[in-house]
Amino acid sequence: MKKREISRRDFIRAGLITASAASLSPGILKPARTWAASSQADASLKGGLMDQPNIMSRLSQYIVEAGGKSLPEPVAEKAKHHILDTLGAMVSGSRLKPGRLAIKYIRTQGGTPEAQIIGADFLSTAIHAAMANGFMAHSDETDDSHAPSLTHPGCAIVPAALAMAERENASGEAFLRAVVLGYDVSSRIGRVMGIGDGRIYGHSTHAIGPLFGSTAAAASLVKFDSRQVRHALAYSGQQASGITSWTRDEEHVEKAFVFAGMGARNGVTSVMFVQHGFTGEDDIFSGESNFLEIFCPGRDQLPRWIDNLGSHYDITLTNIKKFSVGSPIQAAADAMSSLVQEYKLSAGQVQGIDVHLPPQGAQVVNNRTMPDVNCQYIMAVILLDGKLTFKAAQSYERMSDPKVREVQARVNLIGDPRFARQERERPGLVRIHLTDGRTVEKLVPAVRGTADNPMTRSEVEVKCQDLLQDVLGKDRSNSLIGTVWGLEKVQSMRELRPLLSA
Repeated sequence: MKKREISRRDFIRAGLITASAASLSPGILKPARTWAASSQADASLKGGLMDQPNIMSRLSQYIVEAGGKSLPEPVAEKAKHHILDTLGAMVSGSRLKPGRLAIKYIRTQGGTPEAQIIGADFLSTAIHAAMANGFMAHSDETDDSHAPSLTHPGCAIVPAALAMAERENASGEAFLRAVVLGYDVSSRIGRVMGIGDGRIYGHSTHAIGPLFGSTAAAASLVKFDSRQVRHALAYSGQQASGITSWTRDEEHVEKAFVFAGMGARNGVTSVMFVQHGFTGEDDIFSGESNFLEIFCPGRDQLPRWIDNLGSHYDITLTNIKKFSVGSPIQAAADAMSSLVQEYKLSAGQVQGIDVHLPPQGAQVVNNRTMPDVNCQYIMAVILLDGKLTFKAAQSYERMSDPKVREVQARVNLIGDPRFARQERERPGLVRIHLTDGRTVEKLVPAVRGTADNPMTRSEVEVKCQDLLQDVLGKDRSNSLIGTVWGLEKVQSMRELRPLLSA
């Protein structure tokens, strides 16, 4: 085996890993590998995964063929759930700050009218539409999530696929297959990014996984051959970006770009470059300084995920949120709602509320400035209202209501070390201390809508009607829902434009 030469970049990377690991609190991230262990791991891949063109060959060929393959019926049904759920997120998000700003910006850009700007009265280029509609899809924390890969696939992939399907005048069935393909590619990149030390580098799986998923979906819709797919993936590798500083965004605007708008825009851009004759490298995943080496510490696991393409569909493991709030709050909201309804509780009966969440998730939702990711606020409005509505979850005005703030002060959020290894499962325990001395509690190990406890078609429909009606009205909402359930019969995705416009 050829001995690996140590470059200056390797020394710099090793130093950054060590320094980053030393600065982190114990238990937050796994310790960084030693330099020796890192070198041995990298060296073991030389002549194997790192130089194995078979990975790109298999992936690119699958992307080429996916558009012509029928989906298993349960997979197609699950995909419709996620498409409708994401359309609901886009429509409702068009009236929130990230969506409003995206519409305002794109309106000034002009361009060839190729795709509908959702919730607006105009068309724009596929690239502009993918980005703007992506912003909308992650405006309100109601979009889906894929826990094993640490991604929110729908908010980027569905806008990208929809924009390209409109541009190409593609059928509903082609769109459906492209979306499923996008989820499969996104999850596989996210999985191998999120293993081990990758998070120390600060690369965001939420941004980069869906970028590759958006690229795959768009490439399928324009019917690329294998070489064109390779070049599109190369341009996406060069555009791979997004760092985990998005947690400091206080208004969900930058976060909507990182999770959705950026990946959707860049994926469609990559495909349109190649569609117009741009060429690039044939394999972004092999050779010196390739994408996997730089971004994916779990790259040695990628071959097995490529091998099961076509037999394992990651959309079946993707969660749909029952509530329009941040993922770490889902189980707590479910438990709180159940307890309030079961015991018919009012604010006057409650002395205190303990909410136990996994430690990292608790940090994310601890007294945030945004209502839909503020756990204490969400617990308070559920107790006051007896339920949680989309309007309440989005109301900055109610966050300043003295009655809400008084109840909110009774909520004690606890990052429970017992749940430390269940960050991706996102369990939640709510314990309510009553004024009469009683204590009631509920544990939700798998919230409704997760892969372990999926929602039914009717439940998804009820959720989406709440998201759609304020913007589209009841009749158009029902028409859109019916159209999604019958996507295989849609001759052109342009037929959805009247249902999605202002």
